Order: sequence, then structure tokens, then C-alpha cells
Amino acid sequence: MAELFRMPAVAADAAAAVLSAWQVAERAPFAKDDALVSIETDKAEVDVAAERDGVLLKTLYEAGAEVEVGDPIAVLGAVGEQVGDLGALLAELGVGVTAPGEARQAVRRDVPEEPVTERPASAASPESPATPAPVPAPSSTAASSAAPSSSGPDRGGRVFSSPLARRLAREADLDIEVLTGTGPGGRVVRRDVEAAVAGRRTPAAAPVPVPREATPAPQTSAPEDTDDTGDHEDIPHSRMRRAIARRLTESKQHTPHFYLRATCAVNELLALRQRINAVSPVKVSVNDLLIKAVATAHTQVPEMNAVWRPDAVRRFGTVDISVAVATDTGLVTPVLRGAENLSVSAIATRTRAFAEQARSGALRPADLEGGSITVSNLGMYGVEEFAAIINPPQAAILAVGAARDEAVVRDGAVTVAKVLGVILSVDHRPVDGAVAARWLAAFTEAVENPVRLVV
Repeated sequence: MAELFRMPAVAADAAAAVLSAWQVAERAPFAKDDALVSIETDKAEVDVAAERDGVLLKTLYEAGAEVEVGDPIAVLGAVGEQVGDLGALLAELGVGVTAPGEARQAVRRDVPEEPVTERPASAASPESPATPAPVPAPSSTAASSAAPSSSGPDRGGRVFSSPLARRLAREADLDIEVLTGTGPGGRVVRRDVEAAVAGRRTPAAAPVPVPREATPAPQTSAPEDTDDTGDHEDIPHSRMRRAIARRLTESKQHTPHFYLRATCAVNELLALRQRINAVSPVKVSVNDLLIKAVATAHTQVPEMNAVWRPDAVRRFGTVDISVAVATDTGLVTPVLRGAENLSVSAIATRTRAFAEQARSGALRPADLEGGSITVSNLGMYGVEEFAAIINPPQAAILAVGAARDEAVVRDGAVTVAKVLGVILSVDHRPVDGAVAARWLAAFTEAVENPVRLVV
């Protein structure tokens, strides 16, 4: 029996996702747990597996399309099922498809396309019934069909919009209530916002016919980028790059950072690592030992193992630590859970697995959720020290630099030692300065006396 396969909610806060690639061809069979499609979210690329054996009868979106969560993306059939008239089947399932050759877009008719928000229009009277605006007739250009209109607020009734459309309008600084919706029932959807943004970047059409010899009106809006001289390349933003930019900008704007700096002597830590690697089947890095030291400090100063929430400070009972991993598409931070109970070799095994999954795009959204602190290490690049931006909603991030030889004073004598510089960035809302100072002291003690990391 044929059924619709809908865009899953692969991330808790995602209203849409990008369909990266189909892993099964049309009319091809698949088995349970086979990857059907690859989906890109703000945080990772995820393979969605089949829940049962079957055949992929029809794909409704091409690779690269951004699809709102809950929209149908394919039609699946039972094993061996064949359909002669796909058009009739799609109509029976309540799905409409655009003309052949165009990018395929599915519209659900059996249920609302997605949750909607309704706002009373400014000109609607209390006595008048609230009805959705009618679907407008197609116009000559996409921009004119969805561009803001002075009559927009006076349409009467309620203005419906999708979560994705609201987010895009907010990012583009557009008032969604003045947009003309082309979705079901006059609902404002993603394409309406994109058309409005495109229309804002081009000269508006004149309200009266213009003689052919007349000079077009000059563009009034300022171009986004006026530096078109010289040899350059514009690399379009990926979904992940946009997400990184948005989250870190919000972090610096809304999270009150303060910073603590420490220098750790690491001669004994490096010696311990050498002894461990001589007998361990899993090679341990300095970063693995530092992660264990972070877990130790969190255990000793549990006030740091917390995050800020609107109604309370949430303190955790287990130590979950994010580990920054650089990939070709951006920085990801998979979460190492229960780090306080893991041995150093177990930490090494899991961090390497995370690194491989991150670089191959195999991380799951659940791997990136949670944690109260991130460890970001740039020491392998020779960076002496740096101050990192907190990864919201976490409370802290530890920036680790390179180990280097420095002159230090011990027992009144100057000697040469390996030292490591770290900077702790802390969210001042859930964590006070004295708490962070105690935590950094506990971390430094664990690094400089590393035997406690293996007992």
C-alpha cells in the first residue's frame, strides 16, 4: 500500500531542512534500516533510514531543495508494488506536483501544510469575520506577486504564515503582515519572503506605463556589496555556516562573557601520556587528557556544570562535554556524555569516532545536543592562546593553546618548563567569577598533577 514519506523532524528546533541527496533511486527497492535520503540541518548532515522494507515509487523533491518539516518528500510502496498511473496515485494521496522539468515541489492537501500563526490585520474590525486572504492570481514576475503592497494590511481577516517564512522574514527585516501569501488559503510561505527580498533588491515597477524611450528610474536601495573591483570569489553561505554565524552572533550579543586566564605546567602530563601510549591499544592525545581534567574540575566544582534558562539555572548531574571538531563545512561540537565516568582511553576512542563522523557528515543531531562546556584546542596550529565564544546555551568554553618551553620560577630558582596557556570564557548569568576561579584552579591542579586523571 503506497504511503507518503514526510520530511522528518531531525532536529528539535528545526522548521525545515535541506534534502541533500536521495540514497535510493525511483522505483528501486530498499530494506529496513537502509538509508533512504540524506538531510542537512543547521548542525549536521543526517541519513534517514527506512522503517520497513519497500520500494521508492516517486520522489517529490530534488536534491538541494529546502523542505519544511512534515511536508511529503516521496511516495513509498510495499515490496514489489508497482503503480501504473503515478499521477492518479498522487491525487489519491492528496499531493500536487509541478509540471515536468521544473523543480518538484509537493503541497499537502490532506492536512494543513504546517502549523500556522494567525494575526489580526490592522484594518479588520472586531465585528468582521476573520477569513484568510484569497490566493492571488499569477503575475508576470515572482517579485511582483509577493512584494510588499500598501494594501497588504487592509486585506481583512487574518494573516497566516509558516514558521520558516516568519524566520526568514525576521532575518530579512521584513514585516510579514504586509506580504501577499501564495500558499494554501493565502498563507505566506518561504517563496513569498524570498520573492519579497528579491524585489527589494531590484527597481520597483512603475505604476503607469512608461514610454519605451524613457529612462528607467534609478535604483533606490543600496547594493549589498559595492566592492566589485579586483579578482575575487563569492562563496555562497552553506546552511551550517549561516547557523554558526547566527548562533555565535547571538552569543556575543546576549551572553555576558567574562574571561579567566591560566598557565599550566604540563611536563608531568606529557610524561603520563607517553607512559599510557606505551601500553594502551588506543593512542591518547593531550586533548584527551585535558577533557578528562575538565570532567574532574566539573566534579569538584558542580556549580560550573550548569546552563542559564529563562526561568532557572539548570544544574546537571552528569558531566557532558562538547569537543570542537573542525570540518570542511564548519565547526561542529559533538557531546561526550558522562565524561566523569570514562577512562582516558575511552575518551580517546570516542573523540576519534566523533572526529571521523563529523568529517564524513555522519553525526546525528542527538550527538550535538546538550553539554555545559566546550573544549576548543588550537594548540596543534601553534596558537599560544585565544579567547573563544561560548556555544549557547552552554555556560563556558575552554580555549587551549600550544604547549611551549618557558622560563619559570620554582623554589626560588629559574628553570625551563613546558607550559600550556588556557582561557576560560564564562557566561556570567549562571556562573559567578569566584565559582569560575575555583573551577580553573581545580582544572590547573588536575593538569599539573595528572595521576588523579587515571585513578
